[in-house]
Amino acid sequence: MNFDQITSKENPLFKELRLLQATGSKGQKARLNSGCALLEGIHLVQTWVGDPALKTLFTSGMGLQNPEISQAVYSHLEICPETKVYQLDSALWNVLSDLVNAPHIAGLLSLPKSSLTSPQSIANLDGDVVILDRIQDAGNVGTILRTAAAAGFTQIIALSGCAHLWSNKVLRAGMGAHHLLDLYEGWTNQQVLSAVTAPLMAATADAEQDLFNLKQELLKPVAWVMGSEGLGVSEDLLAQAKGVSIPIDPRVESLNVSTAAAICLFETVRIRRS
Repeated sequence: MNFDQITSKENPLFKELRLLQATGSKGQKARLNSGCALLEGIHLVQTWVGDPALKTLFTSGMGLQNPEISQAVYSHLEICPETKVYQLDSALWNVLSDLVNAPHIAGLLSLPKSSLTSPQSIANLDGDVVILDRIQDAGNVGTILRTAAAAGFTQIIALSGCAHLWSNKVLRAGMGAHHLLDLYEGWTNQQVLSAVTAPLMAATADAEQDLFNLKQELLKPVAWVMGSEGLGVSEDLLAQAKGVSIPIDPRVESLNVSTAAAICLFETVRIRRS
């Protein structure tokens, strides 16, 4: 099967891919304007194989010689025959990806509705929610998304100031969890307080309420609020939330936020199962 070739970094589509990869607000603006995100690497592409949202694939002659990449491409085409596939010149992969020895496979993904929905248009968000408050480290954000998906918490709100959920680094850390989640980002504290119907539980180091003494509160829908390690949870959210602490050895100052999130979410799962 012959695929269209991209041989120059001046190609308009290649330039669009580079914009989607940009860090910070530039990349976020490009993703929101185009309604797309770039998936890099075989694991992320495999996660969306068979999903029509994966509308364009990029590989190379070298990539198609890799059985895993070739299988992903042709399996997706069999299920979604309208998918467009491009072969990039091998030299362009070093320009496209910041990964060392990057596998020659990437995909252009249509963002889900939740990621493009304006917060102002959401009157109520019912059920369990995980709220990320100004967590800027992409690795932590992606790890929390993966943990939330594993724990069955499928609604995530990232407040303004968080690492962008569809950025390359968050996608890689999430390891495909994005496919299982409803992701909302760019919300303000007030929009959270107006729309989220479940009671807020804020994980903080100095709260009097011990996580492991909770029970009844965790049997019903809950909105876990996770703040950055440096800034903590915003004061106006904390004022409306129940502060909850994880008991740790007093010689240790704090836990990494992704570790704290894992403990809180899986303690909720444990209580509900018991």
